[in-house]
Amino acid sequence: MRDRIPSGAGTHPPLHYPPYQSTRLRAPSQPLVILPERLADLAAPVYEWWSIREGDNDLTMHRGGEAQGQRIIVAGRLLDESARPISGALIEVWQANAAGRYHHAKDTHPAPLDPNFTGAGRVLTDGAGRYQFTTIRPGAYPWRNHDNAWRPAHIHFSVFGRSFEHRLVTQMYFPGDPMFAYDPIFQSIPDERARERLVATYDLSLTRPEWALGYSFDIVVRGRDATPFESVR
Repeated sequence: MRDRIPSGAGTHPPLHYPPYQSTRLRAPSQPLVILPERLADLAAPVYEWWSIREGDNDLTMHRGGEAQGQRIIVAGRLLDESARPISGALIEVWQANAAGRYHHAKDTHPAPLDPNFTGAGRVLTDGAGRYQFTTIRPGAYPWRNHDNAWRPAHIHFSVFGRSFEHRLVTQMYFPGDPMFAYDPIFQSIPDERARERLVATYDLSLTRPEWALGYSFDIVVRGRDATPFESVR
C-alpha cells in the first residue's frame, strides 16, 4: 500500500523517531522501490463488498447491549487544502474501551474488556464532507515504550480516498490531557501548531443534554493546515 503523505515541513512525524522505539524497526533503511500498478490499485472505491449499514457509526451498541463509559459524539468535516469538502470518502475509527483496552487478542493489558464494545466504526462523508460517530471516551493505557509509559486517550482515524492505495491514518486526542508532554508519538510531530490540530475541540452544539459530550475534529488532507498523518507504507 502506497500512501501519499501531504507535504508540509514539520507537519508530519518522521519515519524514524528514536524516542518512539518501534520506528527503529518500521522505518525503511533502503530507498523506496516504486512498484508497477496492479489490480489492487483501482481508481474507484473498492469497499462496496462490505456495505456500510445504518448504525455502523455508533460504537456504543453491540450485541444488543450498551457499552460502558462516558458517551461522546465526535463530528467534523473532511476538507482539502482549500477548505473544500470531500464527499463520499470512507472514514473508519478504532479505539480502546473506557478502561484503556482494545478488543484484540494481542492486547493483554489487565484492564476489563467490555462485551458490548468492539471499538470499531465506519461512515461515509456526506455532500458537505461531514462525518459523525457516537462512541465512548477511551481510557489511557500502558504501552511499554519506555519506563512508566502511558498513551494519552485517543481515537485512530483512517481516511480512504478513491481506492485502498489512497489512505491516510491519524489520531485524535482530547483537550487538556496531561500526558501530551510525555508521549513520544504525539511529540514526534515537530511543529507545535500541527500537534494542536490533532486535539479535538469540546463542542457544546454537539453535546446532548444528560446523554453525551460533543467534540469537533476536522480533517484536512493536505496543504499548509494539513492534519498530521502517519505513514502506513
